[in-house]
Amino acid sequence: MPMRKGLTWSGKNPNTEALPDVMCLHSSPPPQPHRISENHRYLVKSDGTPFFWLGDTAWELFHRLGKDETLHYLENRSALGYTVIQAVALAELQGLDIPNAQGHLPLLDRDPSRPNEDYFSHVDWTVNQANRLGLCIALLPTWACHWHPEDAAFTPENAEVYGEWIGRRYREAGIVWVLGGDKAVENDRHRSIIRAMARGVRRGDGGAHLMTFHPGGGLGSAESFHGEPWLDFNMRQNGHAAEYTGRYDKTRQDYDREPVKPVLDAEPIYEDHPVSFDSRGRGHSLAIDTRRALYWDLFGGAFGHTYGHHSVWQMWEPGREGVNFPVMSWQEALGQPGAAQMRYARALLESRPFLTRIPDDGLIVPHDHATVLPGAGLYRFAGTRDSEGSFAMIYAPGGRNFRVRTENLAGSQFRAWWFNPRTGQSTQIGLIDRWDELAFRHPDEGEMIDWVLVLDDAARSFPPPGQSASAARGCAWRESLAGSRGRNDERPARNSCCH
Repeated sequence: MPMRKGLTWSGKNPNTEALPDVMCLHSSPPPQPHRISENHRYLVKSDGTPFFWLGDTAWELFHRLGKDETLHYLENRSALGYTVIQAVALAELQGLDIPNAQGHLPLLDRDPSRPNEDYFSHVDWTVNQANRLGLCIALLPTWACHWHPEDAAFTPENAEVYGEWIGRRYREAGIVWVLGGDKAVENDRHRSIIRAMARGVRRGDGGAHLMTFHPGGGLGSAESFHGEPWLDFNMRQNGHAAEYTGRYDKTRQDYDREPVKPVLDAEPIYEDHPVSFDSRGRGHSLAIDTRRALYWDLFGGAFGHTYGHHSVWQMWEPGREGVNFPVMSWQEALGQPGAAQMRYARALLESRPFLTRIPDDGLIVPHDHATVLPGAGLYRFAGTRDSEGSFAMIYAPGGRNFRVRTENLAGSQFRAWWFNPRTGQSTQIGLIDRWDELAFRHPDEGEMIDWVLVLDDAARSFPPPGQSASAARGCAWRESLAGSRGRNDERPARNSCCH
């Protein structure tokens, strides 16, 4: 949908007569609107090309940052290959009572039917800047603390009024709607408020944007709203545990639900977050924890992924009260390794057929003890492949040797690669004749270092994993990548496969 500069809506609605006129200013077209793919597994752009949701978590973006800080943050995330920024209009951290960086509160007298034009003008500007940089805003109209308690600001009645107002205001912006905000739906009142807000948003934006629901920790939107027509795709919060079992395995469970809807983990473990909220007992997470969540989710059927840093979501800096022990300023956290490594997974999956990829842990030959292979806890291996068998990938989070079944793969020969999720580099193992099972030696036996095995049908002549076909045409990749070097990259040069 094209964006018109200076679009102004000045019509009146009997339910929103007291609200200010709507104005959305955009100096350039936003990202293309999104829709659900024909197989109901992915998001695509309006022209039908795949859309990889690579999100970053900036819950307090509208509330805490000034314009210069906002531009610094957005430009950083755009440069790192992110495509989505998750942010909240009515923020969690005293968002109704502490003004934003421009000195404005979002609501007049804490009344959702009386939004403050000065505050939302800054939201307009921020959305516009994000769209200018090719970033879609996953926009939460409010955090759950403003609808979940009995004495909260939102009721079913004013939720619908506010929903229609904000829906109309951003109907032509580059956004996706996200209702909810980190709480479980526990009673009929909660359901009534969410459904009312969804009705209002739909009436306001005319169905222009996709809509989902951000749930509480360890939960998914499907548990409360899977069958509801306004829920276009499922969103999970697998949360801040580090282990696969009991958390990240739920992505596959939502993938298998009917009717089929795309699924996404929008809040996995954040980088530098207290693991399971237990900083004294378990310490703070590292980039490896965020990578495990990334590949577990993607290989479990997710259409994209959201990263978060514990300082960035709350835009913490010294002198400001922190939530759950942030360890560095948000400015410093922008450069943490996990933030830069997310793009490598995007590049990896975009270098192979995208819309036909399916989860398949059956690729991994199980050990007599399933907790060894495919594994459990921190040590869970995960598999994915093309539904037509043109490629397969195995995420190996640690240094255990493993075997791969080939019965669902195409081709008489495979071209095998090790893909480094820490650097985005690929090392070619070589051409391998087809056998029922292929055994692979992990590049870092016995160590907690992760790699991705990629098996291609050799006849397809795919580019190296993580490279586009056009980039691959510009280099002699068979020779150059076989000798690639970098941290831990020397190890795959040895014989990595046997029948």
